[in-house]
Formats: sequence, structure tokens, C-alpha cells
Amino acid sequence: MPRDDRSTDDRRSRSSSDDRRLFRNTNRLDIPRELRRTITLRSAYDADAFGRLSERIARFLGTGRFLVYMTATILFWVVWNIFAPSSLRFDEYPFIFLTLALSLQASYAAPLILLAQNRQESRDRVQYERDRDVDARTRADMEFLAREMASLRMAVGEVATRDFLRSELRSLLADLDVRGREDDRV
Repeated sequence: MPRDDRSTDDRRSRSSSDDRRLFRNTNRLDIPRELRRTITLRSAYDADAFGRLSERIARFLGTGRFLVYMTATILFWVVWNIFAPSSLRFDEYPFIFLTLALSLQASYAAPLILLAQNRQESRDRVQYERDRDVDARTRADMEFLAREMASLRMAVGEVATRDFLRSELRSLLADLDVRGREDDRV
């Protein structure tokens, strides 16, 4: 049987180069691709900052102040485009531009509100888990204290009280008195 004189290091280096070639040349889905290095810098996207901004916007959209501002803007828009001179009107009677502006505002407001709700739901879930952990610890502490109280009650039940000791001492004194009289008679 012929013996392979190549060292194991040669075989390892050859197999690793074969693996690299396989990674590069394959379109198979079960083999991961090599990471490509890019020269261009990617902008860092801070999802938390955008989430905080969306929450601030959603909070503002849910206030009476926003409703007053929106109502005043729409009233001004309608009044201006009805009563202003024809040359200064920018949106005639069907108010198509106003409709477009309100639709655009609604199309941006709805996803921002949903994003804020999702973030709030995540915070609520974390708070719920913390509350559940605190509740479990509190329950365990209460059970421990209940067991300790029960053991103390049992121990106190076995301890002689002051009244019990007095009654026992009185009976012993009475017994001694009786024996002392019997001894005096004898």
C-alpha cells in the first residue's frame, strides 16, 4: 500500500485553499459567502434616534395643540382661497392641493404613530418582565417568611411561658411543703 509522504500541514493548507476557492466560485445557498470589503463608507443609521423622533412627533400629533394648529391652518387655507383676490389664490374651490397636503400628512403620521406604539410596546414588555421577576422574588420572600413564622410559632408553642412556670413552681412548692410536713411527722 503506497504511503502518502505529504505532511498533514500540506494537506491542511491545500484543503483551506480549496475551501476558499469553493466559497468564491460557488452559488450554492448552503455555503456562506466570504465577506466583501467595500471602499465606500456606509452611513450609520441610528434606529433609536429615529424612534425617539417619531415618538416626539406622535406625542405632538396626539395633543390638543396640534388639533388647534391644524384647524386654524385649514380654516385659513379655505378662507384665503375663497375670499382672497383671484390673483393671490393658490388653491381654488375643490381645494385639491389642501387634500393632497392632508393626505401626505396622514400618510406620514400613521407610520410614525405605529412606530411609536411599537417602541412603547417593547418598553411595556420589558417592564412587564421586570415586574414579573420582582413579583416572583417577592412571592418567594413571602413564602420564606411564612415558613419562618410557622417554625417560630411551633418553637414558641414548645417554650414554657411565665404563667406555666409559675404554676409549676407553685405545685413544686406545695409538694415540698407536703413532704416537709411528712418528714416532720416521722
